[in-house]
Formats: sequence, structure tokens, C-alpha cells
Amino acid sequence: MSVTLAVSHQAGILGVGYEGRSIDEFVAGLVDVGVTRLVDVRMTPISRKRGFSKSALGQALAAQGIAYEHRRELGNPKENRPGFGGTPEELESARAVYATRLRQGESLAALDALAETAQREMIALLCFEADESRCHRQVVMRALEDRMPIVSASTRQAR
Repeated sequence: MSVTLAVSHQAGILGVGYEGRSIDEFVAGLVDVGVTRLVDVRMTPISRKRGFSKSALGQALAAQGIAYEHRRELGNPKENRPGFGGTPEELESARAVYATRLRQGESLAALDALAETAQREMIALLCFEADESRCHRQVVMRALEDRMPIVSASTRQAR
């Protein structure tokens, strides 16, 4: 599981992608790093991959004591997604488009709420992409880090 971690004691923010993982492996990885809340930042929380659609994912997480929260307002619009898999120029453009979205009212409120919650508990931000540098959640992580008085660190494996 590829992750970026911002931690202060038992609270902070962790970015996770489920690409290439089974639901059991994924949830076990979250448990291993002490996640207490998973925040789904997919615009539409459905998946062709078994166990990762909203209801099934919420049930699998609840069975391990992890809360599930969907934040549609932090999702990346479908028309902006191809840029995250494109050339370096297309990637930068997609990040800029998405960053503009994060400066809108609902998105700002969601970021503020997550930053506040992350002061008390360990949160994992979820999207599909395993490579965080190719995912909009990296932009969300940066926006949250700007709101939080914590130190950032990175790791490639959560287990």
C-alpha cells in the first residue's frame, strides 16, 4: 500500500489507494497503521473491484472498528481525471484545475472539517490510484497539511 503520512501521536492524515489490493489486504493495512476513519475522496464511491464500493467498503471497515465517510466535494471531476495519467504538463494542468476546485466553498469546509478531525484521530484519504503522485488525493493532502500544525513524512509500505 503506497501511502503519504502526516502524523502527530495517534492522529494525522494518511493517503491510500486500493489499486492492486484485495479488500482484506487493504483493511488489514489500515488496521496495522492505526487508522480510525477512512475518508473516501472519490467523486462517485463505486468500484468494479469487489469490496470497494461505498456500502461494501463501509461494512468491511466497520467490522474492524474503522469509520467510513464519503466526501464527494473533494472528488476529482471525470473530465479532469485523464490529466493525472498524462504527460508531466498534463499532470500539472490537472493538479491546477483540481486545486481551483478545492478553493470553493463546499471543498473548503470539507478540508477544514478533516483538518480538525485529524487533530484527534488517524484518517486515511481513499482513492483508487496506488501512485499518489498520479492522484488528486495528493493535492488534498497538501491542502490539509497547510491547515495542520504537524510534521509530514512519507513511506512506501504501510505493512
